[in-house]
Amino acid sequence: MNEPSSPVPGGEVSNALGATAARRATGVGALAIVIWASLAPLTALSGAVPPFQMVALSFFLAGTIALMVARAKGERISAHMRHPPGAWVLGVGGLFGYHFLVFLALKTAPALEANLINYLWPLLIVLFSALLPGERLRWWHVAGALCGLGGTVLIVGAKTGAALDNRAWFGYGAALAAAVTWAGYSVLNRRFAHVPTSAVGPFLIVAGALATICHIFWEPTIWPQDALQWGAIIGLGLGPAGGAFFVWDYGVKHGDIRVLGALAYGAPLMSTALLIVLGKGDLSTRISVAGVMIVGGAALASREMFFRRT
Repeated sequence: MNEPSSPVPGGEVSNALGATAARRATGVGALAIVIWASLAPLTALSGAVPPFQMVALSFFLAGTIALMVARAKGERISAHMRHPPGAWVLGVGGLFGYHFLVFLALKTAPALEANLINYLWPLLIVLFSALLPGERLRWWHVAGALCGLGGTVLIVGAKTGAALDNRAWFGYGAALAAAVTWAGYSVLNRRFAHVPTSAVGPFLIVAGALATICHIFWEPTIWPQDALQWGAIIGLGLGPAGGAFFVWDYGVKHGDIRVLGALAYGAPLMSTALLIVLGKGDLSTRISVAGVMIVGGAALASREMFFRRT
């Protein structure tokens, strides 16, 4: 007589499969962090192209390629346009707003300092995600935020009023606003996990159109002057201002956003190192200490990522 079979642990299997999918999505999202390390260096290499024009060129390139790929697969372009209004507002507003602000910051303030301030966004992702349902702020979140703020103050406050003109202050403000914008976009994107990642393509096209309108009204047209500058523009569209959006979208929607925030703390170091190698900044004691404070504060804010309870 056969013994009764053991119950199939369906819940455990389901949880295991879900955890595996989440880890895979987190790994995909982490690719964007590596790509974004090239954002500041490529922007610095792009010459005198104005910020709005820079955003428009990069977004149109990435969005057009995405729609061409969809069309080559036999998919209708119109199918990629049917998304909830909230997803359109968040997608277009987040992509356009953040990248305009970060380009503006890098054009109007010293690139190294503006870049480090911009990279407060990983810390802000941890703080904002702690406010999601079922989460709450703890002492290490607040301490980490204060440490990151201290690093930012050190970057800006080390310059005297005579040495720091209004244009630089404006650029630092834009860098901080960029950090808040991207963190908010990333966390709120969890609400639209049902919207496919392919939606990023149309979002980029619309955001590029908005950037073009702003460029026409408020900026002179300055085209790249040589092959290096054109290469930087194309690199932005294919990489940090293009392809990276797709993998990041997938990661924050389906992976562990707080782990992605923790992993993103390595981006400032990679990006700053690239700027120094390319001769766009000097490694000083002030920059080193500020970088350690920002990255250290962010790591402290995500301590539960490294010390999970079993």
